[in-house]
Amino acid sequence: MKKLILILFIGFGLSVKAQQGSADQKAILAVLEKQRLAWNEGNLEKFMEGYWKNDSLLFVGKDGPTYGWQQTLDNYKKGYPDKSAMGTLTFNIKKVELLSKDAASVLGGWHLKREKDEPQGYFTLILRKIKGLWQVVSDHSS
Repeated sequence: MKKLILILFIGFGLSVKAQQGSADQKAILAVLEKQRLAWNEGNLEKFMEGYWKNDSLLFVGKDGPTYGWQQTLDNYKKGYPDKSAMGTLTFNIKKVELLSKDAASVLGGWHLKREKDEPQGYFTLILRKIKGLWQVVSDHSS
């Protein structure tokens, strides 16, 4: 009888953990979807809401590392000065991995469809659950 209770207890614990993981993964994907929609509206400020608004935010792109939310926004504004430069963004999410109860990584691909070209590449994001919200704290895009 004790073995049965132990097995049920362990099974229940694993089920709760799996459900929590699924809820967190859905929340992370929702952050990325909000960013994608904001980008396609041409709204960089709204797009940046998915990032940690902190001087320690790290963005690594073709020009190397950039620290800070404002500097990252400023760089986006320089690189994508208008809606035509921004194009239409799509993501191809390869993997969402929960690293702990408040940290996760995302591996994916990005693709921009613009009038004259279609740049694309990959990204690795590190997200942290800060004050109950998942936010990108590190973005390495190529």
